[in-house]
Amino acid sequence: MLNTLKNALKIKDIRKRIIFTFMILIVVRLGSQLPTPGVDSALFSSWFSSITDNAGGALDFLNAMTGGSLSNLSILALGINPYITSSIIMQLLTIAIPKLEEMQKEGEDGRKKIREITRYVTVALALLEGGAMAYSFYRSGYLYFNSFLGIIMVTVVLTAGSAFLMWAGEQITENGVGNGISMVLLFNIIARLPQDFQKLYDIFIAGATNIVTGTMAVIIIICVLLFMVVFVVYLQGGERRIPVQYSKKVVGRKMLGGQSTHIPLKVNTAGVIPIIFASSLMSIPSIVINLLGKSPTGVWGHIVSAMNSNNWCVPSAPWYSIGLLVYIVLVVFFAYFYTSITFNPIEVADNMKKQGGFIPGIRPGKPTVDYLVKILNNIIFIGALGLVIIAFIPFFFSGVFGASVSFLGTSLIIMVGVILETLKQVESLMLVRHYKGFLNE
Repeated sequence: MLNTLKNALKIKDIRKRIIFTFMILIVVRLGSQLPTPGVDSALFSSWFSSITDNAGGALDFLNAMTGGSLSNLSILALGINPYITSSIIMQLLTIAIPKLEEMQKEGEDGRKKIREITRYVTVALALLEGGAMAYSFYRSGYLYFNSFLGIIMVTVVLTAGSAFLMWAGEQITENGVGNGISMVLLFNIIARLPQDFQKLYDIFIAGATNIVTGTMAVIIIICVLLFMVVFVVYLQGGERRIPVQYSKKVVGRKMLGGQSTHIPLKVNTAGVIPIIFASSLMSIPSIVINLLGKSPTGVWGHIVSAMNSNNWCVPSAPWYSIGLLVYIVLVVFFAYFYTSITFNPIEVADNMKKQGGFIPGIRPGKPTVDYLVKILNNIIFIGALGLVIIAFIPFFFSGVFGASVSFLGTSLIIMVGVILETLKQVESLMLVRHYKGFLNE
C-alpha cells in the first residue's frame, strides 16, 4: 500500500488528484466544526447524550458517519446520509419502475439522468430531515429565535450543508481519487479515531490496577483489532467465480468467440446495507419515544430496552440480549433481500444465452437460473454470517467491558472497503499512464 502511494505521488497527474482530494476533505472537516446558527449547542449536546444512551448504537453510528458533526450540531450535521438514502431509494425504484430501468440501460446518458434525479431526492430528504430536527428543537426550546423564522433558518442551513457534502463528494469523484461520497465517509470515521482510542486508554490502560493488567489489555486490544481488520479484508475481497464458456461463431471467414470468462459473485454482496437497515429499524422505537418525551413502563418498557443495543450482552441483564437475536435475524433477512433486488439470476442467464455463453456442465435456460440461485443463496448466507460476526464483536465488548467505540463493526467495513477500492483506482490510473507512455514511445 505504501509503495503504491509512493509511486503514485511521483506522477504529476495523480499527485494533483490526491492533493485535490485532501484539500476538499480538509474543507469538509473545517465545516464540521462550524456550529449551526440559532441553536443552543450546549443544550443540544446534553439532549443528544441522553437520547444516545436510550436509542442504542444507531445514533452512535450516524454520529461517526458525520465525524461528530451530529453531536456538535454543526452546519454539516445531516452529513451525507440523505444522499446515501436517496441512492438506495433510486436503486430500488430502478427495479420497480420500468421508465427508470430503461434509463439505467441507456448507458452514460441514462445514468446521468438518474444521478440528477438522485440529487433532487437528496435535497428533498435533507429538507425533510432538517425540518423535522428544527421543529423538534423549537418544541424543546433549543432555538435562540424560538419562532417560525428560526425553524426556517435552521432547516435551510442543515439542508445547504448536506447539499455541499454531496457536491464535495462529486468533485472528488470527478477530479480526485476514489469515490467521493465514500471518501467523505472514510475521513469522518477516521476523525473519530483519536476520541475512541482515548476512551479505550481511559478504560483499560489508565484504569488498570497494575502494569501487568494494562499490558494484557493492550495486547488483547491489538489482537482484536488485527483480527477484525484481517477478517473484514477477507470478507470484502472474497468472491465465488462461476466459469462461463462462449461458443465459437463463424462470421465471414473468421472464427469468433470461444473465449472463457467468469461471473464474479462477491461473498459480501450487500456490503454494509443489511447492518444499516437492521440498526435503523431496531432504533426507531427508542428514537420516537425520546422525541415525544415519553417513558414507557411495564412490558413495553422491557421491549424497548431489549431493542436498545446498549443493553445487549450485559451480564446483569441477560434477558435484554433477546433483542440481539432479533437484530441478527434482521441482518440475515436484509442480506438476502438486498442481494435479491440487485442481482437478477434470470437476467444474467438470459444475457448469457443471447451471447452464446453457458456454464460448463449446466444447460442454458432454467437450469442455469437454478444453479445461479443455489450458488447465490450459499454465498449470501456466508456473507451474512460474516456481517453478524463483525457486528456482534463490538456489542460483546461494549456490553461486557463497557468499551463502546465507533470504529469497529460497520465503520470498519466502510474503512477497509473504501481504502481497498481507492488503492485499486490509483493502481488503475498508474497502469493507464504506463500504457500511454508505452504507446507514445
